[in-house]
Amino acid sequence: MALALEMKGITKYFPSSDVLANNNVDFTVEAGEVHALVGENGAGKTTLMNILYGLVKPDSGEIFLDGNKVSIGHPDDAIRLGIGMVHQHFKLVPSFTVAQNIMLGIEPSTFGVLRQRDENEAVARLAEQYGLPVDPTAHVRDLPVGMQQRVEILKVLQREAKILILDEPTAVLTPQEVGELIRIVRNLSKLGYTIIFITHKLVEVMHVADRVSVMRGGRMMGTKKVSDTSIPELARMMVGREVILQLEKPEARPGEVVFEAKDVTVASASGVPAVLNLSLQVREGEILGVAGVSGNGQTELVEAIAGMRPLDGGKLYFLGKEINRLDVYQRRHLGMAHIPEDRIQVGLNLEANLDENLIVSRYKLPRFNRMGFLLRRAIRDFSASIIEKFSIAGARPGGSIATLSGGNMQKVVVGRELSGNPKFIIANQPTRGLDVGSIEFVHQTLLDARAEGAGILLVSVELDEIMSLSDRIVVLYRGQIQGELDAATATEEEIGILMAGGTLQETARSMKAAAS
Repeated sequence: MALALEMKGITKYFPSSDVLANNNVDFTVEAGEVHALVGENGAGKTTLMNILYGLVKPDSGEIFLDGNKVSIGHPDDAIRLGIGMVHQHFKLVPSFTVAQNIMLGIEPSTFGVLRQRDENEAVARLAEQYGLPVDPTAHVRDLPVGMQQRVEILKVLQREAKILILDEPTAVLTPQEVGELIRIVRNLSKLGYTIIFITHKLVEVMHVADRVSVMRGGRMMGTKKVSDTSIPELARMMVGREVILQLEKPEARPGEVVFEAKDVTVASASGVPAVLNLSLQVREGEILGVAGVSGNGQTELVEAIAGMRPLDGGKLYFLGKEINRLDVYQRRHLGMAHIPEDRIQVGLNLEANLDENLIVSRYKLPRFNRMGFLLRRAIRDFSASIIEKFSIAGARPGGSIATLSGGNMQKVVVGRELSGNPKFIIANQPTRGLDVGSIEFVHQTLLDARAEGAGILLVSVELDEIMSLSDRIVVLYRGQIQGELDAATATEEEIGILMAGGTLQETARSMKAAAS
């Protein structure tokens, strides 16, 4: 098959962080294929694609499209050449409508007056053409994440791109939205579009891609047909060692109740109850998994427990003490840790450096502060220890975190939250956007914290993560606990029925019918 893209000898060094992101990389993509690009956090995948899209200028190397050498110095050049990119963190204007976002910069107008009806009709035709239904008049701020991504894809297609770069497209999607995205990608491939699919999730690679290329440490390790490889082989190529895809979990030894929610009600941003009369307990030395389709009250529940959102009813207890009136800092000072689902908006301050982000809740401790003066050497030593322990690629004490990959930003958050021996850990989507090696490390770190007696509330839309780490599982549906299961005996079918609003009685009947 003819090559749609060939990148030869691509090299890029970032002096500010002393990182050789791409080291003489060769990369080829055939016309009309879905080509997955995988690698650990900081392996150089996004840098390579940013070079292709004109966001980063390479130090050396050549790019060929359909056999012709091209020069791409700006995204405008890439768009003109038929290359479009859907970024991991969407580039949409929340206050604009779907149509306004898709047609931004190419709006139909007469004598400078925008023709809104024509704009809406053009987007409706585009959506119908590609089987991606959207409401052109809906505001982006009101759309779920999966629909926002659909808008990003339509925006790229409207600009007549033939090569689509999808950067970590499933990092913020629910399992249902992931399935829909895979359907969309395969359909675009059938229509003749060439797709580059950057991801950490090897299961998705096996479902969506024709071929897969693996990067490690800025180098291209090889390319395989998906039909000729396996998840363990790809994981080994990515990490350079055998990866334990299923960790051994010692038997839980739950102790005293470390956290309790009693009849908790929490309102959403619109004032409607998102959590209603919910009660649960987390004990020392156990992991309570919270499963459910995204949008069923998980975010509001976590923010209320962490002190970021007020309660509208009920009480919260931590180590036997009511904490309703305690703020975020006071709760953390008592031994509560929080890994938020949004590392960019909540977990980190990208304007601050790595050191400042790591000590944001610890700067008053005598270890880092003497008579109101920060102890810089102690802070730098602490940063260095977190970088080493959590293998944060591209990071250095006192350095910027804004240039880190999304996965390495997540490692900064996880390292900060798990380094203080917390008594209670809220882990909300803790491995979102991480590669297989990093997921293995975070899972093991959570299990180690459990073994040391911490109580852990694990919230995740990844069912395999919930089932492999949890000791007990509760399923949230419309802000209430739909059922509780023993993780040792729970099945995906049982959890799925509860996630859809079914009951444990229905689950039992379903299992009985299957057995007969």
